[in-house]
Amino acid sequence: MRKILLGLILTASMGLVFAATPKQVTLRVENMTCPACSITIEKALDKVPGITARRIDTQTATVTVAFDGERTNAVAIAKAITDAGFPATAKASASGG
Repeated sequence: MRKILLGLILTASMGLVFAATPKQVTLRVENMTCPACSITIEKALDKVPGITARRIDTQTATVTVAFDGERTNAVAIAKAITDAGFPATAKASASGG
C-alpha cells in the first residue's frame, strides 16, 4: 500500500514539474470607460479556453491576462476583447504572443 501511495505522490509531483508555464499578456483596451465595460470584457474572456486569471483596470484602460500557452495565445485573447466591442492590442512588453 505504501509503495502505491508513494508512486502516486511521485507521479503527481512529476506532473507539476512538466506542467506548462503560465504566460501573461497586458493589453491596451479602447472604449473601456465604466464598470459595465469590465463585465462585458469578463464575459468575452470567459469564452477563451486556457485563461487562468485576469485583471481589468478601467483607470489605465488595460487588461492583464494569465493564460496557458498550450490552450490559447495573446492574439486570441485580444481578438475576444476586440470582438466584444473594445479594440485591444498587446503592449510591447507583453509575453506569450
